[in-house]
Amino acid sequence: MKRIALILTVCSVLFFTSCSDDDKVEPIVDVIDNSIDRATVTANYADLVLANYQAAMIDAEALETAIQTFIGDPSETNFNATKEVWLMSRESYGPSEAFRFANGPIDSGDTEDIEGFLNSWPLDEAYMDYVDGDVASGIINNPTDFPIISKEVLTGENGNGGEENVAIGYHAIEFLLWGQDLTAPSENLAGQRPYTDFIDGGTAANQDRRREYLVIVADLLTDHLQIIIDEWSGAYKTTFLALDDNSALDNMISSIAELSRSELAIERMAVALQNQDQEDEHSCFSDNTHRDIRLNLDGVVNVYTGTYGSVSGNSLEDLIEEADADLATELSTLLAAAQTELDATLDPFDFAIVAGESSTEGVKVQTAVQALVAFGDKLLEARPALGIN
Repeated sequence: MKRIALILTVCSVLFFTSCSDDDKVEPIVDVIDNSIDRATVTANYADLVLANYQAAMIDAEALETAIQTFIGDPSETNFNATKEVWLMSRESYGPSEAFRFANGPIDSGDTEDIEGFLNSWPLDEAYMDYVDGDVASGIINNPTDFPIISKEVLTGENGNGGEENVAIGYHAIEFLLWGQDLTAPSENLAGQRPYTDFIDGGTAANQDRRREYLVIVADLLTDHLQIIIDEWSGAYKTTFLALDDNSALDNMISSIAELSRSELAIERMAVALQNQDQEDEHSCFSDNTHRDIRLNLDGVVNVYTGTYGSVSGNSLEDLIEEADADLATELSTLLAAAQTELDATLDPFDFAIVAGESSTEGVKVQTAVQALVAFGDKLLEARPALGIN
């Protein structure tokens, strides 16, 4: 907030003598502008983004190590441990979704494909591996067309022929670890793929190719995260910090508004509820969608408040409070409401949506959707408040 300092210059002997009328010195009012420097907000955002992706990389590397351990010793214990590490890796990646839709390297420019390489969903399971009713489906079970499974092959096949033809990324790994979720939502069970799918002579054919596939997609995950980290610690960071302040702030506002009011609220929640289909869940194989959606909102909060881990500084929230205190209060109320309503939705998410929009749990999902949309819509009002066209 702007603070006004009043500097009163008076006679040096004020307390001992009085100045004559002719010598009176009028008080000088010096306005010191302590308003927030917008460049510090964008610089803090750049630090926050990099820190989040670096955390995601640490967890992705841990996942790659766990997968290598499992492949080296394919036991049920190592298999279950690998699944736990996958769940942990989503905890750090989930908030980074708040950096999408911001004209940044995750989904625009020369690196715009990276988001699809990391987090594409929903996916057609039969594009990768066997599914219920078709034991010979997928790249893994098609050595004729895919005699070699490599990074180049799988990256080229990702999205080939349709966006649902996902071959790599977090959800490809998720499917390989959990398999299809064929249980009823009321059973509160995730996919039940057996670890013996990866053992020679085990429960499914082409175990060697499945092992190879799993190792490669884990390696690709860290490769693609590194590209984003390199951009945010080098070329793109320079580009971003060189933007005029209003353009950079507009990118930040647009990004989290779009995630809150559209991608999260509609694509990831409302569509699944409307269709009553767990296949529309973000993490449908592991039943981790309830965490995905909460982590996405955490990312919105992080950007809005300018805080992530040890990174903390001037933020959008600070700028908006300075420009329009009433709007800032309303946004804080709406954001808190979105968090409360989202936390009220049921875990697992497939059970929350299966009974439809008019069910008790479906109404909770709808209420959370409305709260997310309300915050995103209101946040866009910060543009004119900040003088952004």
